[in-house]
Amino acid sequence: MNERTVGRTDGGSGEESGVTPHFDEVIHAPIRLRICGLLAASDSVRFDVLRDTLGISDATCSKHLKTLADAGYVTIEKKSGLTRRYPITWVSLTWQGLAAFNAHVEALRQIVAGVMPDPGEPRYDKAR
Repeated sequence: MNERTVGRTDGGSGEESGVTPHFDEVIHAPIRLRICGLLAASDSVRFDVLRDTLGISDATCSKHLKTLADAGYVTIEKKSGLTRRYPITWVSLTWQGLAAFNAHVEALRQIVAGVMPDPGEPRYDKAR
């Protein structure tokens, strides 16, 4: 883990980590959750590495990245390669995306731990 991921010292409540748990429907889809997890561990990842690591097609990867980009969670940049004749696509998690991912992971930890949400708070939010 690097400094971009939240360390745990609170036994699952989210309070000491400084992360407010929030279930995020955009991130929760399994492929998007895995994309965010991979991106949270590094500054940026090449599109082909994401695609191959996840074992999905170009079209599927592009579709999920577009959903994350539309939410403001990732940036997608094409950069010319020094040895290649075509541009290389790099994907990065934005700070907003990292915060949303960490909050979603915290919400999942609470679900697994059986922690009940505050009665006054919505259980999840489809569009942040």
